[in-house]
Amino acid sequence: MNPFKFGMIGSTDSHTSLASTRDENFWGKLPSAEPSPDRYKHYVIKALGGDDKLSTFEYESLASGLAAVWARKNTREALFDAMQKKETYATTGTRIVVRFFGGWDFGKDDVFRPDAVSIGYDKGVPMGGDLTKGPNGKSPTFLVGALKDPWSGNLDRIQIVKGWVGDDGKRQERIYDVAVSDGRKIGPDGRANTPVGNTVDEANAFYLNNIGDAELRAVWSDPDFNPKHPAVYYARVLEIPTPTWQAHDANFFGITMPKTVPLAHQERAYTSPIWYTP
Repeated sequence: MNPFKFGMIGSTDSHTSLASTRDENFWGKLPSAEPSPDRYKHYVIKALGGDDKLSTFEYESLASGLAAVWARKNTREALFDAMQKKETYATTGTRIVVRFFGGWDFGKDDVFRPDAVSIGYDKGVPMGGDLTKGPNGKSPTFLVGALKDPWSGNLDRIQIVKGWVGDDGKRQERIYDVAVSDGRKIGPDGRANTPVGNTVDEANAFYLNNIGDAELRAVWSDPDFNPKHPAVYYARVLEIPTPTWQAHDANFFGITMPKTVPLAHQERAYTSPIWYTP
């Protein structure tokens, strides 16, 4: 068995009963991190001996995250069943909606049909599922779609991250861009090398949703598939850059953050994997 075959969720790790995943309304994870002009430089973990290079500071934490569960009903039993099946995904606090299926027979237009989710279940397995040896000469195909959080940034891209074990027994990893916004092109190397752009006004903790897309979908087939190699695939969805809670603090308290403090980032969602076993 594979002891590392687990699903993905996100959580806030908050110890204040003031859980918030929104950067513009972040109340901190500990009492020492509740809003104040200097909370960004408070210690989360102070290194023994007082070496700040080895310490962890509040500005290195994020206002995250959320656990999403695809359950048939909104009941304890249905939620638990879905978690047992690992039909779950994580976000960094944004409410992106993601569907991810793997199979052998998805057509290129299946993801654009109104019954795309039913097709995903009928022709394949959802996130958290397993694929076994397929038809000779076929590569696995993946149906993936994402919808933006209506109160957060537009979508930059959908990626599929593949991990596998080669003939030499070593673990490998590769990232493929499978759907990108704003008409950008994906190159022969499987990557869109043109950034989505950045509309963040760091000084005012503000951004514009005039780049990126509200929805992205794709059917993708692994171009480097070797049926002899065990592999794992998961989907990752990136938003356009948006302000961090540190940028909102700087604007609200009228302070200047050090250059080491991130003032913009890309929120994301990442799914439970789909495993291929020869």
